[in-house]
Amino acid sequence: MIKLYICPECGWMRTVSRWANVECFKCSNVEMVPVKLEYTKYVQMSGEERENYVESWMYIHSKKKK
Repeated sequence: MIKLYICPECGWMRTVSRWANVECFKCSNVEMVPVKLEYTKYVQMSGEERENYVESWMYIHSKKKK
């Protein structure tokens, strides 16, 4: 099963199939977080929709830390 992970530091998304500890290759953050978005929905999204998803995710999760 393919899973999507997002970097809470830079917002870069990555698809993985087996790893539990996922590293961000963009900013070298080792602790990427799984997202609830299904891979099949992700691949059907346009580039703009993906950017909006990342921006929304970053906004929502940054508020929880404060």
